[in-house]
Amino acid sequence: MHVHLIGICGTAMATLAALLKRRGATVQGSDEHVYPPMSDFLTLEEIPVLEGYRAEHIESSFDLVVVGNAISRGNPELEALLDRKIRYASLPEVVRDQFLWQTRSIVIAGTHGKTTTTSLAGWLLLEGGVDPTIFVGGIARNLGLEGSSYRLGGLDGPFIIEGDEYDSAYFDKTAKFLKYVPDVAVVNNLEFDHADIYPDLDALRLTFRRFLNLVPQRGLSVIGLDSPAAAALAPAVRSRLQTFGLSEQADWRAVDIQPETEGTSFTLIASGIDQGRLLVPLAGVHNVRNALAAIVVGVSQGMAIETLARGLKTFTGVKRRLEQVGCVRGVTVIDDFAHHPTAVAETIAALRAAHPGSRVWAIFEPRSASSCRRIFQHDFARAFASADRVILTSVYRSTLPETERLSETELVADLTRAGVDARHLPSVGIIVDTVAREAESGDLIAIMSNGGFGGIHRRLLRAL
Repeated sequence: MHVHLIGICGTAMATLAALLKRRGATVQGSDEHVYPPMSDFLTLEEIPVLEGYRAEHIESSFDLVVVGNAISRGNPELEALLDRKIRYASLPEVVRDQFLWQTRSIVIAGTHGKTTTTSLAGWLLLEGGVDPTIFVGGIARNLGLEGSSYRLGGLDGPFIIEGDEYDSAYFDKTAKFLKYVPDVAVVNNLEFDHADIYPDLDALRLTFRRFLNLVPQRGLSVIGLDSPAAAALAPAVRSRLQTFGLSEQADWRAVDIQPETEGTSFTLIASGIDQGRLLVPLAGVHNVRNALAAIVVGVSQGMAIETLARGLKTFTGVKRRLEQVGCVRGVTVIDDFAHHPTAVAETIAALRAAHPGSRVWAIFEPRSASSCRRIFQHDFARAFASADRVILTSVYRSTLPETERLSETELVADLTRAGVDARHLPSVGIIVDTVAREAESGDLIAIMSNGGFGGIHRRLLRAL
């Protein structure tokens, strides 16, 4: 096949491009305003990326054009393929049709932790002698020398994929994971998100119920009980069911959680039986929950607890998830993908637990469709209240009506009243100058955004 991907630098699109190439297709794509890590990933994969969107990029020889979910009517390449009636499809359709019908699919879903849990579960299977194909919405450090968002396994191995609840394409507004025909479905947690797609939490609940309703009776549904909205999905499950979390009602529990120099340790309890002490080399209670979900997946594929425990110790994490990008003058700069209030709070809590004596800065770019909206105004105030210093840059989607847009001024005022040193600084340059001037040895600078944030990480390290 000759395949062209419009919007190829999206994380999932770039990963699909690499998988198709490894399966023998001729692959290329187009995008604009690209930034690492996926631009670097595509370079390493030797997949050509055409700069910008132009009608002449669409060739009659294409067997298939994959339309990314960020592409809408008016895009020159989309208009060209519609005019010429060239075969096109959404990313999840291509994943299903080219890969998932032929294998056992393990789909990891939830509002938070999908990328880490998918990467961790894939690694545990790989270390346990299973030969999985892995499709991650980020760069997993254990996959390849430079890290990767995928691994192509054997035809007999399972396919483990991150299941996104975001919509599929401009022509298909249903969730991606509804295409992924799960044999094993994991719902780590469930909270309101994607305010541009879902009007309220009830709409999200319905989508997740539909997802779990795809699991066959012989399959397995895995649900995190610590999330009330996720736990409420359990009665509707028609397959076998396993639960996990810190709750006493969970089939798989973590107790006696302790921060360690190497990560976080906990005692694993399965169906009331002590399975011993385990270590996950990641910070934070949220990553213990991610590890529990990955362990349940491993056991479902026939792996022993002892094997899973060994694999857990050697996991090296995911880029942009509490990733230390550098340390200068004793100041540590950390990159994190957090853009939801719960993820922000968990990131700060993890840093506090791992570094109890350090001053924690939180630098936040409201960029995602939900974080730019006023719906999380008070939730962000609560989430950032545990940081020592907070710097908020301007809302990325500035064209939103003021009544719907997150108020930087109000958020700073709420945090100041709570005793937090909070400021709104409108540009990356001003933020870099301010932090470089005021940061002290021992400080942790957590930079949170779901985008490139103007290359702030490297600029700050240079300034320091």
